[in-house]
Amino acid sequence: MKGPDILVRSLSQPGKPDRYGNSWQYHSRSDRHSKIACWGVLYDLLEVCALLRSHVERGAVGFGINHLMRDFRTGRKKDLDLVICTPGSGHAKSKTFRELVDDYQIILNEDERRQLDRYPDLTRVSVGSVHLALEAKACMTAHIKALPRLYDELNSSHLAIHGSSDYAIAAGFTMVNLADRFVSADLNKFDLDKYPPQVSENRQPDYCLRAVEKIREIPRRSQTGNEGFDALGIVVVDCRNDHSPVKLVSKSPAPSMDEIFHYDQLIRRIAHIYESRFANI
Repeated sequence: MKGPDILVRSLSQPGKPDRYGNSWQYHSRSDRHSKIACWGVLYDLLEVCALLRSHVERGAVGFGINHLMRDFRTGRKKDLDLVICTPGSGHAKSKTFRELVDDYQIILNEDERRQLDRYPDLTRVSVGSVHLALEAKACMTAHIKALPRLYDELNSSHLAIHGSSDYAIAAGFTMVNLADRFVSADLNKFDLDKYPPQVSENRQPDYCLRAVEKIREIPRRSQTGNEGFDALGIVVVDCRNDHSPVKLVSKSPAPSMDEIFHYDQLIRRIAHIYESRFANI
């Protein structure tokens, strides 16, 4: 699976400058990290899931970005980062999955670009029936303080997805930071070329482990009709947000290869459910 490597490589390159002239690898007010993460998940799904590739080739499905889903029972609304769906009757901005590479400042190596070129063209469409809805969240600093909100946002996502369509696959991606030092954009709202940064200290690996354990508590389901994510993955990174390279962490507290929360298991589970649930499309 290439998604996590693509994510850390792309985040190692800072994004566009903020109002103070500072460029950030991660900014809590930006959705750049979640866009790159979702792009990577779809990239790997297109490789692993033959049925999805077939649906794309036939034009049976496209993708939507920041799609609003509404829980029919409660009226709860939620913007989902990425959906795979049948084309609806409206109009969407003409954009392909490949074109998002430049839009999102995604950095691919030569092998990954060749693999992308083999994929059929996946196009952004007006959203019809949702097959897969993906939500991506991050916990990068002040982990303990952030945990209640992280849990609530993820939990409300699967509730909104299945409240709108019980048959849709609800998938969650979470990125947790293991770095013991972090330069937060929220604490550095000034020109860093003129003043030294304020650096947050995180007690690691304790904080990261607490976050991973909290994510493991989020409900999951093994069949339709129940509440919970159909698939949920955790990726641990080492990101100081100081323009040093972002690194992928493979050892504990990151999930091991045989755990359901490992990224590879996330992709395989989504692919398996997709092929079982949408074989007759």
